[in-house]
Amino acid sequence: MATVTLKGDAIHTSGQLPEVGTKAPDFLLTATDLSVKSLTNFAGSNVVLNIFPSIDTGTCAQSVREFNREAGELENTKVLCISRDLPFAQARFCGAEGLENVINLSDFKDGSFGKDYGLNFVDGPLEGLHSRCVIVLDANGTVKYTEQVGEIVDEPNYKAALEALHDA
Repeated sequence: MATVTLKGDAIHTSGQLPEVGTKAPDFLLTATDLSVKSLTNFAGSNVVLNIFPSIDTGTCAQSVREFNREAGELENTKVLCISRDLPFAQARFCGAEGLENVINLSDFKDGSFGKDYGLNFVDGPLEGLHSRCVIVLDANGTVKYTEQVGEIVDEPNYKAALEALHDA
């Protein structure tokens, strides 16, 4: 279990993020076209998992915009933006913003991604949603970098995540 804060108040997650050097757990998530995607769909590419509570909050929306901007310049890299939002909300946001360099995936069906990756909130006002995390995987699905943002209203360290891609 990890502890993070929401405006200074402690809240807890369901476990720990996967360790650097380990294989990332596979997942089944719903894309905006309602198809089901797994980690194997992205095999052979470096993958940035941009994970957040909800696309409808300022910080979460900004992380999607920032990774969309950066993703356009990355070779052999897919940026997956993952939340428990419905796929329709994810598609609406990216459509309205003109964001085309990220792939939105939803864990709305059963929350198994958040459970398997140890990042679901288990208490507090955001209970059941995902904590703000970035996980970088190499083309073989090995974890190269993780960050669980300590204060939920803060943005992730984009620079560190993107630098981890150079070693992937």
